[in-house]
Amino acid sequence: MSRHDRETIREELTGEILTGVIAPGTPLREVLLAERFGVSRTPVREALTVLEQSGFAVRKGRSLFVPEVDSSTAQQVFEVWELLEIELVAHAARGRRLEDLIRAEDLVHRDRADAPAEVAVTDRVLRDIAFHRALWHAAHHTVLEELLERAVAHPVHHPRSSPLVDDDRWQETVEEHSRILAAIAAQDVDSAREFTREHFRAAHDARVERLRSA
Repeated sequence: MSRHDRETIREELTGEILTGVIAPGTPLREVLLAERFGVSRTPVREALTVLEQSGFAVRKGRSLFVPEVDSSTAQQVFEVWELLEIELVAHAARGRRLEDLIRAEDLVHRDRADAPAEVAVTDRVLRDIAFHRALWHAAHHTVLEELLERAVAHPVHHPRSSPLVDDDRWQETVEEHSRILAAIAAQDVDSAREFTREHFRAAHDARVERLRSA
């Protein structure tokens, strides 16, 4: 019996779209997905409906596709993400709870413990997003969290363009996460904002350099 339902199908497809395993422009066909997951078309259709509502799929005629994104749109997405998160970490520094810190610290400890060679690029992207989501949750600011979820929903994290493909950049990212979290734990609003700004700028510079090299 299949263990897949609407939610597990949605989660798996979301991860694959975010990391570029399912490339922009790819059609999302109910029949093929139902065969892949070993279910009827109903839970697939329901999962695709949620993906469309959240921006992970777009409709062209009667078919759904993974949205295309150009470099200009990607840059806009990361700019919005940076602006929103700088504000959000300030709320996290003021209002974080013990369970919020434990959740985020567990993610950092895991990423430090695993050697870069043990973490696939697609997993690095998902781990990076998971850490940021932990910060969003720690802020307890529903509106900002919803806006950031909309930003991260854009398919702009493809492994081929992600700076996280580089082992050194991945390790730097983990250390940057640790600095941001330490500032939040200390309720140091100014440092949390500054470390977040530096984190996004470092990621931007690494992404630009990677694209130039390519």
